[in-house]
Amino acid sequence: MSNPMNTLDRQELLVRAVKDETPLIRSFELVLDSGAELPPFEAGAHLAIHLGNGLTRQYSLFDAPGTGCSYRVAVLKDAASRGGSMYMHDEVQVGDRIRVTGPGNNFPLAEEAATSVLIGGGIGVTPILSMALELHRQGAEFEMHYCARSAEDAAFVDWLRSEAPFRDRVQMHFDGGDPARGLDVQALLAEVIEGRHLYCCGPGGLMDAVEAASSHWPANAVHFERFKASVVATAENQPFSVYLSRSGLELEVPADKSVLRVLRENGFDINTLCEEGVCGSCLTDVLDGEPEHRDQILSADEKSLNDVMAVCCSRAKSSRLVLDL
Repeated sequence: MSNPMNTLDRQELLVRAVKDETPLIRSFELVLDSGAELPPFEAGAHLAIHLGNGLTRQYSLFDAPGTGCSYRVAVLKDAASRGGSMYMHDEVQVGDRIRVTGPGNNFPLAEEAATSVLIGGGIGVTPILSMALELHRQGAEFEMHYCARSAEDAAFVDWLRSEAPFRDRVQMHFDGGDPARGLDVQALLAEVIEGRHLYCCGPGGLMDAVEAASSHWPANAVHFERFKASVVATAENQPFSVYLSRSGLELEVPADKSVLRVLRENGFDINTLCEEGVCGSCLTDVLDGEPEHRDQILSADEKSLNDVMAVCCSRAKSSRLVLDL
């Protein structure tokens, strides 16, 4: 995971522009009041936006990475919203000020990639756009696939068709709600090519299909970013203890509570954004013991080291964990 050193911490930004990209997708342009440059970001990066209703949500930056005076994010108004996208659509207007943290990046481009396949589904196209712009700037070889129900449901279609500098590398797949009529991921990903990397962001169904179709690829060549956690098969919750090495405190974690909740109940302010294991903000060093990893941010290799865990969702296989807190 990669994060620029120069980032914002709950910085207040001005909403300079709001645009309806589709009936359900709205983009927001954020700037400093002074108009000064904002911290640079990398392709695949996101902002954490601290909403007025107390929630914090992460949204991908979709512009060309680098340094500039504005950040742009796009938000899908989700009928199943837990309060984030509804608030952004219904409450945030031009002239408002909202607080942001970042940019951060859990979905960076691999420097060693010789060629790349980019797959974006629905609103998941936002980090893919930033990646395509960066790969085009580098003169790198890549192809981009954009999957959606229809052109009317998909943001940035006109720009991709007529203005994007990499438009000859884009294939659009509109399935009308029937995945069988969409992108054939099995055929696309059947061949493993040395040095080729795969990046995918989109709804769970698409990402699960891409993950299955690329299961024979080298693990370090496949990269996903999930907006929501998918169901992870886990053992039944068991109680365990955590010892906080720097605090000298031993705490019991019952079966019906997370490590995060126990820490908060004992006065620890742990940085969290998603609270379901997809953002990486609560990753905590493990000094001893074996975690039961339930997150979807660490790679299989990172999990095997057992030296860090997402305290929002992961638990323990051992009876005791020692955390660097």
